Amino acid sequence: MRTKIVAGNWKMNNDKAESKKLIKDLKKAIKKEELDNTRVIVAPTFVNLSASLTAADDSKIEVVAQNMHQAKNGAYTGEISADMLKAIGIKTVILGHSERRTYFNETDESLAAKVDAIIENELETIFCFGELLEDRKSDNHFAVVESQLKNALFHLEAKDWASIILAYEPVWAIGTGETASAEQAQEMHAFIRSIIEKQYSKEVADEVSILYGGSVKPANAEEIFSKPDVDGGLIGGAALKVDDFTGIIKAI
Repeated sequence: MRTKIVAGNWKMNNDKAESKKLIKDLKKAIKKEELDNTRVIVAPTFVNLSASLTAADDSKIEVVAQNMHQAKNGAYTGEISADMLKAIGIKTVILGHSERRTYFNETDESLAAKVDAIIENELETIFCFGELLEDRKSDNHFAVVESQLKNALFHLEAKDWASIILAYEPVWAIGTGETASAEQAQEMHAFIRSIIEKQYSKEVADEVSILYGGSVKPANAEEIFSKPDVDGGLIGGAALKVDDFTGIIKAI
């Protein structure tokens, strides 16, 4: 049975006090027993990871990093390594978010190297991918998604997929207020599972959790999460508001 996951990507928001308060408020709003079959994840900025880990210590809320460099160490000003994250207790890292691809020129090739570092360091990744609006309009979205997955992930061995969570995020539906319909999300998630099965096996395809990321809100979460191949969501803006994030968690 695949794991249900609701992950909040806080992006470049919340200072230390705000991060701690948001986690504290989430702990009050969500009973531990409500999380028996669901992983709840938050991704603060690098400077607030330690404080957030402490704030979440006595709960089932997991704290993860938003990015990671592939090198062990070196002259990479402003970057963070796997060892640095592991040293403070981080076990999971988001990679490949569309904003990293767009604003920081991350490519499938550089992301493949980061994924290798994840595996080497026995970490877990929430790996993001998805098409642009022009890809969708030109009916090229399936080819784009397949290419992103093949280039960044399909060099892995089957056993490595135990460390992979996928997050499909149609770029045209991130922060725009636009949302892929539940049917569109299911169609793409089923396609993703089919190409993993073709490359590896049905077992690998059936076991990997695939999240939907793209303007998920309490109002549409239940419909999206009800689809058989949608295993949760990677949440942006709504993850910054206790009531909205809690509503999405309870919808799963």
